[in-house]
Amino acid sequence: MNSITPFQTHASTPEQVAFHRTELNEILSIYGRMVAAGEWRDYGISTLRDVAVFSVFRRTAENPLYRIEKRPKMRNRQGQYAVIGIDGQVLKRGHDLRMVLRVLERKLIRAVE
Repeated sequence: MNSITPFQTHASTPEQVAFHRTELNEILSIYGRMVAAGEWRDYGISTLRDVAVFSVFRRTAENPLYRIEKRPKMRNRQGQYAVIGIDGQVLKRGHDLRMVLRVLERKLIRAVE
């Protein structure tokens, strides 16, 4: 008789990093304001093994203008949240998502003539 080997689900299935509901509320709040201002038009969410990414697009077929990333492995170093520009440059990194997203809110403020 053959012996039955149980599946090891915890070791074989990789965990995915995802945004929590409160984190998505913060991101979608600024996203809504930028859409209302006519700056952004589309977004995409990717949940990968090591990172969750919220990508912001001006048009659907373009490269993302900004990527908001969550990397839990960076929690104890520079912070798990980052805003990355179209050229790959890290615009802001930190432990508090609201503070990191402030770099995008500056784009919303315009001079009124």
